[in-house]
Amino acid sequence: MGFIWTIIIGLIAGAIAKFIMPGRDPGGIIVTILLGIVGALVATWLGQAIGWYRAGEGAGLIGAVVGAIIILVVYRMVVRRDPAIRG
Repeated sequence: MGFIWTIIIGLIAGAIAKFIMPGRDPGGIIVTILLGIVGALVATWLGQAIGWYRAGEGAGLIGAVVGAIIILVVYRMVVRRDPAIRG
């Protein structure tokens, strides 16, 4: 259940990250939400590695949003530099 909960939080975090960082993303809202899921998973993993969360505990909404924003910034930087990704 923890993994599914992390995905749900990631969906919400991706939507919030899109509202915090508006702009045109090459993949649109779907890619942004998927990046939110990745951000939540990274925040969960990092929080457990640092000791903020115990095993089986996921990142909270704030951690997931921060993770999603970081992943979104990196994604935008990579897409801007590589014309092959832009299509």
